[in-house]
Amino acid sequence: MLDYFPRIPANRAITLYFIVLLVVSVFFYNYAMLLHWVLFGAVAVLVFFVFGPRLTYTWRDKPEKEFVRKLFLSALVLRVAFVVFSYYFFNAMTGMPFEYAAADSMGYNNEASWIVDLIRHNMLHRYFEYIEKKNGVSDMGYPFFLGIQYLATNKSIFLARVVKALLSAYTCVLAYKLAARNFGQDTGRIAAVFTMLMPNLIMYCGLHLKETELVFISMAFLERTDYLLRSRSYAVHNIIAAFLFAGLLFLFRTALGIVAVFSLITAIFIASEKAIKKGRRVLIGFWIVLTIGVFAGGTIAMEVEELWKNKDTNQRVRLEDRAKKGNVFARYAGASIFAPMIFTLPFPTMVETPNQETFRMLHGGVFVKNIMSFFTLLALLLLLVRKQWRDHVLILSFLTSYLAILTFSAFAHSERFHVPAIPLEMVLAAYGVVQLENRHKVWINLWMVFMFIALVAWTWFKLAGRGVI
Repeated sequence: MLDYFPRIPANRAITLYFIVLLVVSVFFYNYAMLLHWVLFGAVAVLVFFVFGPRLTYTWRDKPEKEFVRKLFLSALVLRVAFVVFSYYFFNAMTGMPFEYAAADSMGYNNEASWIVDLIRHNMLHRYFEYIEKKNGVSDMGYPFFLGIQYLATNKSIFLARVVKALLSAYTCVLAYKLAARNFGQDTGRIAAVFTMLMPNLIMYCGLHLKETELVFISMAFLERTDYLLRSRSYAVHNIIAAFLFAGLLFLFRTALGIVAVFSLITAIFIASEKAIKKGRRVLIGFWIVLTIGVFAGGTIAMEVEELWKNKDTNQRVRLEDRAKKGNVFARYAGASIFAPMIFTLPFPTMVETPNQETFRMLHGGVFVKNIMSFFTLLALLLLLVRKQWRDHVLILSFLTSYLAILTFSAFAHSERFHVPAIPLEMVLAAYGVVQLENRHKVWINLWMVFMFIALVAWTWFKLAGRGVI
């Protein structure tokens, strides 16, 4: 077993990135990426695959407190550095401190500013009346959280992103705790470094979207719930913390709230005796029944019902709309296409296509995810073959159920909607790395070949679907 990320697959991943970039730029030279997008991708890939092996090796024997301190501070420095850079980069490129085509970001910013004005004029009730008329709370959590920050910082966009950096840095600590408790210290430390260096988790700190907060709340829910299920302590505050984070997810994205409750129920009934003792199942089961009783019949229950009612038509309607507005091949996509690749999707945008600047900015991180999905899939395969999956049901059910929802939605290839799954994928990838054996090397080589074919084919698909080649 390994206790660090080896350099050989990392170096091959770097080589593959530059080969794919060269091939795509030569074959589709009329649509080659602008230099600054190439630099974004190259830096992202190099940071992950150069420092991943180095830090997992040099930090492996450090005392736990020192490791956690270095992890948090290093993650924070990386994220704050990108927050500062992106703030001025976006100002220079778009004329405002928001990313390209910042429709949702501007909406969140405007709603948060409105909340501040309402609070200052003692009229906050108007916001809750607005939410009630909207008949949905799944998107109120982030604007309200942003509004509280704006109130304290005089509507500072920059400081709001510093808060994102803090939350994202602590997410790395949560990944470490969750992975170490489930798979051991070696896996925990590798998972923490992967999460710290994951490019898109860093870059989302500079975007005014809710994904950073979603990731933090999801990981906080999983870490506290896993601790609650495995520990000997019956402290009420641990129970309250776990259910509080689950409730918060409903205020940020209903689907994630459903996934949280489902994963907890699954763990209660399916997890092995090693993972959860019998008495603990009864206690947590009681709290689940109580919580469901509180929410039943309310706004959240109606949102869940609406999601279920529209589950069969949402994907078809959205994909047909996407085919009309962009790629004509989108209408042929669907769950049968997405399902086999859902742990690897999306593929990166490595050519100049209209109105996809943010996708190009993030393409290096997407490439990293594509490569690391090999180790995630290896971990899943080993857990199944060794019949150890029931020892880690909470993590596995959360990840697989969320990805299953994506598979049957129109967002299966949307990078933004895959972000909440990234830390768990890194946890499993770390376990896959630890379990690497010599016989797996040929699989890694085959995966690199497959990714080369897939990335070049995806580029052709993007351009041909838009009728430009």
